[in-house]
Formats: sequence, C-alpha cells, structure tokens
Amino acid sequence: MAQSPPLQGVRVLEFAGLAPGPFAGLLLADYGATVLRVDRAHPQAHTSNPPPPTSDQLTRRKASICVNTKSPSGIALIKSLIPHVDVVIDPFRPGVLEKMGLDPEGVLLQLNPRIIVARMTGFRRDGKYKDMAGHDINYIAVSGVLSMLGRQHEKPYPPGNVVGDFAGGGAVCFMGVLLALLQRERTGLGQVVEANMVDGSAFMASMPRFGTKTPFWSGQRGTNILDGGCPYYDTYKTKDGKYMAVGALEPQFFTAMLKGLSIDPKDLGGDRTDSSTWQKQRELYTVRFNEKTRAEWESVFDGTDACCTPVLTQRELEASSFDQRPVVTLKRSPGLAIHQSRSEGRPLSRGQGGGVEGSGWDSKGLRPGVGGESVLAGWVGWKRGAQYTIQNGGLEYVEFVSRAKL
Repeated sequence: MAQSPPLQGVRVLEFAGLAPGPFAGLLLADYGATVLRVDRAHPQAHTSNPPPPTSDQLTRRKASICVNTKSPSGIALIKSLIPHVDVVIDPFRPGVLEKMGLDPEGVLLQLNPRIIVARMTGFRRDGKYKDMAGHDINYIAVSGVLSMLGRQHEKPYPPGNVVGDFAGGGAVCFMGVLLALLQRERTGLGQVVEANMVDGSAFMASMPRFGTKTPFWSGQRGTNILDGGCPYYDTYKTKDGKYMAVGALEPQFFTAMLKGLSIDPKDLGGDRTDSSTWQKQRELYTVRFNEKTRAEWESVFDGTDACCTPVLTQRELEASSFDQRPVVTLKRSPGLAIHQSRSEGRPLSRGQGGGVEGSGWDSKGLRPGVGGESVLAGWVGWKRGAQYTIQNGGLEYVEFVSRAKL
C-alpha cells in the first residue's frame, strides 16, 4: 500500500530567486514538503485583488507571503518563523543573507539548531568570481563544461540553462538538502548546505571530463563520439523538416539502423568506427533520412533496437497529453502527481499541495502573497492582526512593531 510522500511534514522557507533555488524548492514540494515562498513586498499583496502571477515557472504547490526584508520588522517576522522551519533556501549572492541580518551560522542555526540552510550560488564562494554577477553560461564556462559543447570549428554552444541552473544547480542543491535531512535523523542537528553551479555542472560532466584523458573524448570539440562528431550518434532532418535522433553505438544496434535505412554496410567506405569514414557516413545518412517524413521513419524504427527515435518538441508532447511524472518513482512513498503543463489551464486542486492547504499556485502561476497566510496559520497558528500585520504590501511582526513604538 502506498504511503504518504517521503517529505511530508518538512517545512521549507524559500526566498524568491531565479531558476536553481526555485527548482530545488519545486523538487521538495513534489515529494510532499510544504514550501512557503518569501516574495518582495507588493502593494496589492495579501488583498482580495492580489498582484499578477510571478514570472517564475517553478511554483507548483507553493504558497507565498510578501515581506519587506529591508525592514527590521520584516526581518523580525522571518526570525520568528525560523524555529518552526526545517529548510531555508537561500538563492542570493554571497553575503546577501548576512546583510539582511540572517547569517546562517551566527543567527539561523542559533535560533533553530535543527534547521538546514541550503545556499545556492553560481560561482564558488571562495573563488575569484565570487563577488561577480553571472548566469548559467558564465558558470558552465568557468567550470570547463561549455568548452566541450558545440560543433567542430564553431564557437562553444550553450545548451539553454539546463546544465548549470538545473542539473548542476537546483538538482544538486536538492540532493544536498536530502543528505542534510538524512544526517539530521542521526545527529538531531541541522547544517549549512553550500551548492554552486560551477562545481555542480563540472560534476555532472564527469564522464566527458574524465574522458579527455582517454581516446574516448580526447579530440577537439565536436569530433568525439557523443558530442556530434560521430555520424551514428547525431540528429538528421527528415523530408517534412522534422528530425530523427540516432544513437546506434553498439554493433548490433548499428546493424539494425542500417537495415531500417536500407543501407548496405559496403557503402560506408570502411570500418564504421574509423573516423576517416565519418564524413561519408554522415552524407549517406543525411540523404537517406531526407527521403521520408519523420512519421514514416517512426513506422520503420518503432519497436526495433536501432536506437532511432523522433525528436519531439514540447508542443507536440503537450498536444499528445504527455504524462509528466515526478523525477523519480518511489513505489511505497511516491511523489505527488504532476500536471502536464500550466498552459493547459488545469489548476492544482486543494489537498494536492504537499501540505500547502489553499496553495497560492493555480493554472496561471503563483501570485505573490497568496496562500501563505494559511500556511502560517497551519505552521504556528498565526493570524493577521495578532502575530503579524501588513504594512506597504509586506508582512511585519506585530511584537517587533509594538516594541519599536515604545
């Protein structure tokens, strides 16, 4: 019998940020954690007419409170929450949390020795770039990974922001939080988790990095087996302008591919693994794939071991009602069901929020200030006008405000 999600009962306070921090929060929410996002103060927040949804796409199952973190009473509210929180996600550049008066070691862990502070940065905290701004492309550039991506004789090509922000960033931060939660079960103590996208992306690229010491990946960019250099590990345009992906590395798979393409091995010009034949092979495959539509090639290769599959687009997946599932399936304590796309207009129903009753997330996204007050009531029994008030679109701690007036 399926049990509750593995992170149910874990309380997460996520400071709003860009991709990697919110992605770590999203993964935690998908496995049952209650994630409360801290947004900047907004004049319309916490009203009957809340502001438009945040542009952040990674808000599934989250709720929001707006807090003026530049206000002493706003910081007092955050500090008052810390004893009731398991995880804090810090997406800021080094030093920002400290300037807010929320130093992890000196303040947060003193307020709550069990808390886990997940700090997500782009560059290393102790490196030459630590005080510089950057984005995914910069982090994977100094990690050495970007230099490996792209075609031969062409400039390095960034793969969106998948490698740094998501694989080497948010997913690695999520892993760090899980390790810290596991350690806390043994010791009863929390700790600071430091993740950065330079080390994260370099680690994700372990195979090609180690491969540079071997014949497997020792060639220039775009000349190796898995980076577009090999003709039977590449993509090819079809008659209708779409693409097929080929990954026929093993001999038996390669044989099945040639059979599907109706190509005689003798036409390859020699041993398929000899790179001197690769240009001829690529030309041969290019011509052949262009003779049929993608659908026709699918009918040829579906159900075979040729390692030939269609390159599907996101729009095609949405149109076919693609079932987006949690990142990993746990049979006895599964993650929560994931809807396919916000654009489908299907709101997350109440009760599916991983503990966030009345989540601020709906089919249009998360509206700053929505759903968070319900979370505060559930976590610590706080009510507006009693423990907190609203000033200039942000929550403020009543006790602090009262003391300040004395």
